[in-house]
Amino acid sequence: MTPEESVYTMRLNRFLARSGVASRRKSDELIASGLVRVNGEVVDILGASVDPERDSVEYAGQSVHLPKECEYIVLNKPAGYVVTRSDTHGRPTVFDLLGTQRMGTMPVGRLDMDTTGFLLWTDDGELAFRLLHPRYVVDKVYEAVVRGRPSEEKLQMLREGIELDDGPTAPAQAEVIRCEGSGYRMEAHVRLCIHEGRKRQVRRMLRTIGHPVRMLKRISFAGLTLEDLEEGAHRTLSMEETRALRTQVGL
Repeated sequence: MTPEESVYTMRLNRFLARSGVASRRKSDELIASGLVRVNGEVVDILGASVDPERDSVEYAGQSVHLPKECEYIVLNKPAGYVVTRSDTHGRPTVFDLLGTQRMGTMPVGRLDMDTTGFLLWTDDGELAFRLLHPRYVVDKVYEAVVRGRPSEEKLQMLREGIELDDGPTAPAQAEVIRCEGSGYRMEAHVRLCIHEGRKRQVRRMLRTIGHPVRMLKRISFAGLTLEDLEEGAHRTLSMEETRALRTQVGL
Protein backbone atom coordinates (compact mmCIF):
# COMPACT_ATOMS: atom_id res chain seq x y z
CA MET A 1 0.00 0.00 0.00
CA THR A 2 1.39 3.38 -0.93
CA PRO A 3 1.26 6.35 1.44
CA GLU A 4 -1.52 8.10 -0.48
CA GLU A 5 -3.90 5.12 -0.14
CA SER A 6 -6.21 4.87 2.86
CA VAL A 7 -6.34 1.74 4.99
CA TYR A 8 -9.58 0.83 3.19
CA THR A 9 -8.44 1.14 -0.42
CA MET A 10 -5.74 -0.13 -2.73
CA ARG A 11 -4.71 0.57 -6.29
CA LEU A 12 -6.78 -1.36 -8.80
CA ASN A 13 -3.71 -2.81 -10.52
CA ARG A 14 -2.46 -4.13 -7.19
CA PHE A 15 -5.89 -5.58 -6.41
CA LEU A 16 -5.83 -7.47 -9.73
CA ALA A 17 -2.27 -8.66 -9.11
CA ARG A 18 -3.03 -9.92 -5.61
CA SER A 19 -6.13 -11.65 -6.96
CA GLY A 20 -3.99 -13.59 -9.44
CA VAL A 21 -5.29 -11.93 -12.62
CA ALA A 22 -1.96 -10.57 -13.89
CA SER A 23 1.16 -8.68 -12.84
CA ARG A 24 0.73 -5.01 -11.94
CA ARG A 25 2.17 -3.91 -15.28
CA LYS A 26 -0.09 -6.27 -17.22
CA SER A 27 -3.04 -5.22 -15.05
CA ASP A 28 -2.46 -1.62 -16.13
CA GLU A 29 -2.80 -2.78 -19.74
CA LEU A 30 -6.04 -4.61 -18.94
CA ILE A 31 -7.42 -1.53 -17.19
CA ALA A 32 -6.46 0.78 -20.08
CA SER A 33 -8.13 -1.63 -22.51
CA GLY A 34 -11.47 -1.30 -20.71
CA LEU A 35 -11.58 -4.94 -19.60
CA VAL A 36 -12.08 -4.17 -15.91
CA ARG A 37 -15.33 -3.11 -14.27
CA VAL A 38 -15.86 -1.75 -10.78
CA ASN A 39 -19.42 -1.79 -9.45
CA GLY A 40 -20.66 -2.54 -12.96
CA GLU A 41 -18.87 0.35 -14.67
CA VAL A 42 -15.75 0.22 -16.85
CA VAL A 43 -12.73 1.76 -15.15
CA ASP A 44 -9.95 2.59 -17.62
CA ILE A 45 -8.07 5.20 -15.58
CA LEU A 46 -4.62 4.15 -14.46
CA GLY A 47 -4.12 4.83 -10.77
CA ALA A 48 -7.74 4.17 -9.85
CA SER A 49 -8.33 2.69 -6.39
CA VAL A 50 -10.91 0.28 -4.99
CA ASP A 51 -12.21 -0.71 -1.58
CA PRO A 52 -11.72 -4.49 -1.42
CA GLU A 53 -14.45 -4.89 1.20
CA ARG A 54 -17.12 -2.80 -0.52
CA ASP A 55 -16.44 -2.66 -4.26
CA SER A 56 -17.34 -5.35 -6.77
CA VAL A 57 -14.56 -5.93 -9.33
CA GLU A 58 -14.91 -7.87 -12.59
CA TYR A 59 -12.43 -8.85 -15.25
CA ALA A 60 -13.67 -10.21 -18.58
CA GLY A 61 -17.11 -10.73 -17.01
CA GLN A 62 -15.80 -12.75 -14.05
CA SER A 63 -15.85 -11.60 -10.43
CA VAL A 64 -12.41 -11.04 -8.93
CA HIS A 65 -11.69 -11.44 -5.22
CA LEU A 66 -8.69 -11.08 -2.96
CA PRO A 67 -7.39 -14.25 -1.31
CA LYS A 68 -8.65 -14.63 2.25
CA GLU A 69 -5.13 -14.79 3.68
CA CYS A 70 -1.84 -13.20 2.67
CA GLU A 71 1.32 -15.13 1.81
CA TYR A 72 4.50 -14.78 3.86
CA ILE A 73 7.59 -16.53 2.48
CA VAL A 74 11.31 -16.38 3.18
CA LEU A 75 13.87 -17.29 0.51
CA ASN A 76 17.56 -17.96 1.10
CA LYS A 77 18.77 -16.12 -1.99
CA PRO A 78 21.86 -17.50 -3.76
CA ALA A 79 24.40 -15.33 -5.55
CA GLY A 80 23.86 -14.74 -9.27
CA TYR A 81 20.11 -14.04 -9.12
CA VAL A 82 18.57 -10.62 -9.69
CA VAL A 83 15.57 -9.43 -7.69
CA THR A 84 13.19 -8.68 -10.54
CA ARG A 85 10.42 -10.57 -12.31
CA SER A 86 12.23 -10.56 -15.67
CA ASP A 87 15.68 -9.42 -16.75
CA THR A 88 16.54 -7.80 -20.08
CA HIS A 89 19.99 -9.43 -19.98
CA GLY A 90 18.60 -12.91 -19.54
CA ARG A 91 20.04 -13.41 -16.06
CA PRO A 92 18.24 -15.77 -13.65
CA THR A 93 15.80 -14.08 -11.28
CA VAL A 94 14.61 -14.92 -7.79
CA PHE A 95 11.16 -15.55 -9.25
CA ASP A 96 12.63 -18.65 -10.91
CA LEU A 97 13.34 -20.03 -7.45
CA LEU A 98 9.80 -19.72 -6.07
CA GLY A 99 7.65 -20.36 -9.11
CA THR A 100 4.38 -21.00 -7.28
CA GLN A 101 3.83 -17.73 -5.43
CA ARG A 102 0.73 -15.64 -6.14
CA MET A 103 1.01 -12.95 -8.77
CA GLY A 104 0.86 -10.24 -6.10
CA THR A 105 3.45 -11.81 -3.81
CA MET A 106 6.62 -9.78 -4.20
CA PRO A 107 10.02 -9.41 -2.51
CA VAL A 108 10.16 -6.87 0.30
CA GLY A 109 13.07 -4.71 -0.82
CA ARG A 110 16.02 -5.98 -2.83
CA LEU A 111 19.37 -7.68 -2.59
CA ASP A 112 21.90 -7.06 -5.33
CA MET A 113 22.84 -9.92 -7.63
CA ASP A 114 25.94 -10.98 -5.69
CA THR A 115 24.42 -10.67 -2.21
CA THR A 116 22.95 -13.79 -0.65
CA GLY A 117 20.62 -14.53 2.24
CA PHE A 118 17.31 -13.53 3.74
CA LEU A 119 14.69 -12.25 1.30
CA LEU A 120 11.12 -11.85 2.53
CA TRP A 121 8.15 -12.15 0.15
CA THR A 122 4.53 -11.18 0.80
CA ASP A 123 1.35 -9.83 -0.77
CA ASP A 124 0.56 -7.99 2.47
CA GLY A 125 1.11 -4.49 1.12
CA GLU A 126 0.76 -2.58 4.37
CA LEU A 127 3.27 -4.82 6.12
CA ALA A 128 5.74 -4.52 3.23
CA PHE A 129 5.42 -0.73 3.22
CA ARG A 130 6.09 -0.45 6.96
CA LEU A 131 9.00 -2.90 6.95
CA LEU A 132 10.77 -0.72 4.38
CA HIS A 133 9.90 2.67 5.90
CA PRO A 134 12.71 4.22 8.01
CA ARG A 135 10.13 5.36 10.56
CA TYR A 136 9.74 1.80 11.86
CA VAL A 137 13.49 1.18 12.38
CA VAL A 138 13.53 -2.43 11.18
CA ASP A 139 16.81 -4.28 11.72
CA LYS A 140 18.59 -5.64 8.65
CA VAL A 141 21.64 -7.67 9.71
CA TYR A 142 24.44 -8.55 7.30
CA GLU A 143 27.65 -10.51 7.54
CA ALA A 144 30.34 -9.29 5.18
CA VAL A 145 33.75 -10.72 4.36
CA VAL A 146 36.03 -7.74 3.75
CA ARG A 147 39.64 -7.20 2.78
CA GLY A 148 41.79 -6.47 5.82
CA ARG A 149 40.63 -5.90 9.40
CA PRO A 150 38.69 -2.68 10.13
CA SER A 151 40.11 -0.80 13.09
CA GLU A 152 37.95 0.19 16.04
CA GLU A 153 38.17 3.78 14.79
CA LYS A 154 36.71 2.83 11.42
CA LEU A 155 33.97 0.71 13.02
CA GLN A 156 33.08 3.73 15.14
CA MET A 157 32.62 5.75 11.95
CA LEU A 158 29.93 3.27 10.89
CA ARG A 159 28.34 3.40 14.34
CA GLU A 160 28.06 7.18 14.18
CA GLY A 161 26.87 7.35 10.57
CA ILE A 162 29.03 7.77 7.51
CA GLU A 163 28.81 10.19 4.58
CA LEU A 164 27.95 8.54 1.24
CA ASP A 165 27.40 10.21 -2.12
CA ASP A 166 23.63 10.29 -1.49
CA GLY A 167 23.89 11.64 2.05
CA PRO A 168 24.82 10.45 5.55
CA THR A 169 23.72 7.04 6.80
CA ALA A 170 21.90 6.45 10.04
CA PRO A 171 24.03 5.03 12.88
CA ALA A 172 24.71 1.31 12.43
CA GLN A 173 25.81 -1.49 14.71
CA ALA A 174 29.18 -2.85 13.58
CA GLU A 175 31.59 -5.44 14.92
CA VAL A 176 34.32 -7.76 13.71
CA ILE A 177 33.30 -11.38 14.26
CA ARG A 178 36.56 -13.08 13.30
CA CYS A 179 39.58 -12.77 11.04
CA GLU A 180 41.27 -15.23 8.71
CA GLY A 181 44.70 -15.18 7.09
CA SER A 182 47.48 -12.73 7.79
CA GLY A 183 49.26 -9.80 6.19
CA TYR A 184 47.87 -8.72 2.84
CA ARG A 185 45.82 -11.96 2.75
CA MET A 186 43.87 -11.10 5.89
CA GLU A 187 40.09 -11.05 5.66
CA ALA A 188 37.62 -10.04 8.35
CA HIS A 189 34.04 -11.15 8.92
CA VAL A 190 32.09 -8.02 9.84
CA ARG A 191 28.55 -8.02 11.20
CA LEU A 192 26.60 -4.87 10.36
CA CYS A 193 23.05 -3.95 11.39
CA ILE A 194 21.38 -1.11 9.48
CA HIS A 195 17.84 0.29 9.35
CA GLU A 196 17.86 1.76 5.86
CA GLY A 197 17.64 0.17 2.43
CA ARG A 198 19.63 2.23 -0.05
CA LYS A 199 21.07 0.65 -3.17
CA ARG A 200 24.17 -1.43 -2.35
CA GLN A 201 24.37 0.43 0.96
CA VAL A 202 26.41 -2.04 2.99
CA ARG A 203 28.96 -2.46 0.20
CA ARG A 204 29.29 1.31 -0.15
CA MET A 205 29.66 1.85 3.59
CA LEU A 206 32.46 -0.68 3.93
CA ARG A 207 34.22 0.53 0.79
CA THR A 208 34.12 4.09 2.13
CA ILE A 209 36.06 3.07 5.26
CA GLY A 210 38.62 1.30 3.09
CA HIS A 211 37.50 -2.33 3.38
CA PRO A 212 35.80 -3.47 0.16
CA VAL A 213 33.38 -6.39 0.40
CA ARG A 214 34.31 -9.77 -1.03
CA MET A 215 31.18 -11.63 0.09
CA LEU A 216 27.94 -10.37 1.58
CA LYS A 217 25.01 -12.19 3.16
CA ARG A 218 21.88 -10.89 4.89
CA ILE A 219 21.48 -13.16 7.88
CA SER A 220 18.47 -11.55 9.57
CA PHE A 221 15.57 -9.27 8.70
CA ALA A 222 13.17 -7.75 11.25
CA GLY A 223 14.35 -10.24 13.86
CA LEU A 224 13.78 -13.32 11.69
CA THR A 225 16.62 -15.60 10.59
CA LEU A 226 17.18 -18.22 7.91
CA GLU A 227 17.65 -20.96 10.54
CA ASP A 228 18.59 -24.14 8.61
CA LEU A 229 17.12 -23.07 5.27
CA GLU A 230 19.42 -24.18 2.47
CA GLU A 231 20.62 -21.71 -0.15
CA GLY A 232 18.06 -21.46 -2.96
CA ALA A 233 15.27 -22.94 -0.81
CA HIS A 234 12.22 -21.18 0.62
CA ARG A 235 9.62 -21.75 3.30
CA THR A 236 6.38 -20.24 4.55
CA LEU A 237 6.58 -18.21 7.74
CA SER A 238 4.85 -19.65 10.79
CA MET A 239 1.87 -17.87 12.35
CA GLU A 240 4.12 -16.84 15.24
CA GLU A 241 6.69 -15.32 12.87
CA THR A 242 4.02 -13.49 10.90
CA ARG A 243 2.44 -12.16 14.09
CA ALA A 244 5.84 -10.96 15.32
CA LEU A 245 6.49 -9.10 12.06
CA ARG A 246 3.15 -7.34 12.12
CA THR A 247 3.40 -6.48 15.82
CA GLN A 248 6.88 -5.03 15.31
CA VAL A 249 5.54 -2.40 12.90
CA GLY A 250 2.31 -1.67 14.74
CA LEU A 251 -0.16 -3.81 12.81
